Amino acid sequence: MGCLHRKDLGLLAVRLGTGGVLFAHGAQKLFGWFGGEGIEGTGQAMEAMGFRPGKPSAVAAGLGEAGGGLLLALGIATPAAGAAAAGAMSGAVAVHRPHGFFAAAGGYEYPAYLGFVAASLGLSGAGCYSFDHLTRYRLDRPAMILLAFGVSTAAALAVVGRREQTLAAKSQETETD
Repeated sequence: MGCLHRKDLGLLAVRLGTGGVLFAHGAQKLFGWFGGEGIEGTGQAMEAMGFRPGKPSAVAAGLGEAGGGLLLALGIATPAAGAAAAGAMSGAVAVHRPHGFFAAAGGYEYPAYLGFVAASLGLSGAGCYSFDHLTRYRLDRPAMILLAFGVSTAAALAVVGRREQTLAAKSQETETD
């Protein structure tokens, strides 16, 4: 398969931009870089948002964002990278959903966009200018797409569902007090 330069340059640009943004968000959570809270602060925030336990939730979200973002930017294991990042963004969408769609009102517009772009890259592949291409797509096979998105979807449904249960129980406690 030869390189289609225009398409592949476009994929490279989207991968670098989206992957860079995702990496930065994950690095805030994991390392406290770029003004972030690090694991401790993010863990406390995650706990307050209904993700329990908070610290492991912060690690999982940070790895999904930073790890998925870095892998997307480099074009390595693109299906797994896109699925991991999209799964992490589903948690962010759940947090922002009560505020509606638009980011200006605190809505889920931005995390949804990042998740859709990450998922799209995971499905489309990284293109010619990638490590996947250099390794002859060993980590970007059709089975990897199904496995990665299947696992990511199941994990996202479990995490978001558990959060919803936690919030519902907390709401009932508040009402009975």
